[in-house]
Parts: sequence; structure tokens; C-alpha cells
Amino acid sequence: CTLHGNTTIKTGRTAMKCEKIGNAVLYNCKIEEILNKIPFVDALVTDPPYGINESNKQNLSRENKAKPKDYGCFDWDKEKINQDTINSLILNSKYQIIFGGNYYVLPPTPCWLVWDKQNTGDFADCELAWTNLKMAVRRIYWRWNGMIRRGKDVRVHPTQKPVGVMTWCIEKLPKETQTIFDPFMGSGTTGVAAHKMNKGFIGVEPNEQYFEKACERITEAQRQDDLFYAVGQ
Repeated sequence: CTLHGNTTIKTGRTAMKCEKIGNAVLYNCKIEEILNKIPFVDALVTDPPYGINESNKQNLSRENKAKPKDYGCFDWDKEKINQDTINSLILNSKYQIIFGGNYYVLPPTPCWLVWDKQNTGDFADCELAWTNLKMAVRRIYWRWNGMIRRGKDVRVHPTQKPVGVMTWCIEKLPKETQTIFDPFMGSGTTGVAAHKMNKGFIGVEPNEQYFEKACERITEAQRQDDLFYAVGQ
């Protein structure tokens, strides 16, 4: 994948789309299909499926105050990612930030990143990200309570994280970190945050609808920066 635009890459018996947008490279496939082709990266920053079936319209039953958004019915969160895949991803990166790490078998750590969503109702109050960072536990308050949300994020994915939260996570990485890898990128929030932090990005997403949305969001983030630079000149 060396040119801007859709490119087809063969991996064994299958073919995938690859999009290069500035310093971001996005693959439309399962991570297992391309993991052995991904170079060693500075940081793995991701939110893998937890196996809680949140994608299968479970969100529709959570909120009674207003009609919740229907994100469709998919099965990507029906099962957890294979532990061997998680282990391989960790071995292929120097630093790791993994949301939902409490659902996987990971080593003890002094540093969990805690996102306090200032929630009400039956949604979780916080989400936890396991890290291998050598620092104390850190917490961010960022309201994400149904229709009451901080920031201007337009939610297009049922487990989407705010750009502000993912930017905060990337800020916790050592300053020498250059490339961010998200093998479960969904609608591309980690990629948008990586761009805001002037980092390279590699993303993988098997769902074509979310892949196209990720391409759109990362393209728009870079376009906004180009406009800001042009006005500054």
C-alpha cells in the first residue's frame, strides 16, 4: 500500500483493500490475515472486542429517556479475540494500551488508564485500559452518557471512544513514540487521535462500513489541518 486511494493486496487466498492517507495506512481485513506483515511498532493502542455482544443491537435496550441510535446488527463482538492473537500483538509492539484488558489474560501492571464516563443508568461508570507503562494509575473524566456527551464527536460505532480520550491515552506514551497501531480500529478514532498528536498510524478493520468511515474521518482530520495551515500562511 504505497499510494493514496484503494489498493488491493493479496494475502494467501484472500484480497483486501488498503488505503494510505498521509502518514496513516489502513487495511480492510481481519488482523489475523495480515499480522505477520505488520512491522514492529512503537505502540499498540486499541480497543478489541470483549465478547459481550455489544454490537448485536444490545445498545437498543439500555436507554429509556430517548430513542437510542441503531448501529445495526453485527457479530464482531460476539466472541473475544483469541488470546494468542493478543499475545502476538503485544510481542509486536514496544508499548501497549489495551482497553478491555480486564477481559484478557495480561501481566500485572502499575498503570491502568481509567476513563470515567460520568454515566447514569446501567452502563458502566468507567472503562479500563491495561498498559505496560511505568507510571501510576491515571484517570480522565470525559462525559459520554447517551446523548449527553462532552466534545463534538459524532457517534457512528456502538463502542466508539471519544477522540479526546484516545488523544489523552496517546499523550501518556513516551515522547519518542512515532507510530500508533490499532488492529481493531472500528471507525478510526485512534487514527484521528494519532494524527492530532503528529504520529504515524496503522489501522486494521474487517467491517467494510466501518473501514470506509475510518478513511473518511482520518481524511477529514488531515484536511482540517491543511486548511488551518493554509490560513496561517
